[in-house]
Amino acid sequence: MYKLIIMDLDGTLLDSYGEVSLENRKSIKKAIDKGIEVVLASGRVSSSVEDLANNLEANDYYISGNGAFLYDMKHKEVIYENYMSKSKVLDIIKICDENSIYYNIYTDTEVIAKSLNYNVLFYNYENNKKSQDKKTIINIVQNIYEYIKNSENKKFLKITICDENKIIFDRIINKIRTIKDIDVLDVAHMSRKIIKSGTENVEINYYYTEISNLNVDKWYALEALMKKIGICKEEVIAIGDNVNDLKIIENSGVGIAMQNSAPYIKERADFICKNNNESGVSEAIEKYI
Repeated sequence: MYKLIIMDLDGTLLDSYGEVSLENRKSIKKAIDKGIEVVLASGRVSSSVEDLANNLEANDYYISGNGAFLYDMKHKEVIYENYMSKSKVLDIIKICDENSIYYNIYTDTEVIAKSLNYNVLFYNYENNKKSQDKKTIINIVQNIYEYIKNSENKKFLKITICDENKIIFDRIINKIRTIKDIDVLDVAHMSRKIIKSGTENVEINYYYTEISNLNVDKWYALEALMKKIGICKEEVIAIGDNVNDLKIIENSGVGIAMQNSAPYIKERADFICKNNNESGVSEAIEKYI
């Protein structure tokens, strides 16, 4: 019997507009009503994941920063954390600034960027649909290096690097890989998101990677959660679409990939559900729960 469903957000639970479909909401509620633990696991900042978890009443635990942070919402307790050091963050910022490439930094409370572009532009679009207390905090800073250097008590989940030019993007990634004790996510495809502007749909397409501390992964955070609540991996269903979901898809009792996943993710899955614009999460839950 399955006792826990862990699911990604962007490209999985959320459609291309950043919304949760009615079908997905209904299936998640049915699972929770049956006593199944539903855990959201995302690369987003903690406040953004927690807000959505509460909205879906999946409000026991969540994972943010691709596994850098696991939180018990009921008891307001940190179960697991694996943050980047300030020195590593500054090393990466320096490479990005020297090569004029776009990046943003995720802390536990905010996204720090120089401008509204790529993923941050999409978060800003989402914010327009949220009440003030539910918005993802976007902190626009012109000199990020000095801002981080002089900051105190910030907890760094990850850094996202974005560019539309694959050649430039790959060159920067190769430079960043020379830094020790970090993980650089191998994303082989472009991110595609849609923003509504009046009656028009505007696509945001870009190559990206996510950089975190060594051994940050949703799977390691999930292992800590399984140990805490006393379940085994065979009792877990994992649903995702990207390389940061690969370990949970491979190691859980049932690993489910979205139809919109890259081919190498689908190859490792036990089941491929509909895409994120066709309520694939609902299909997966109805099939297994």
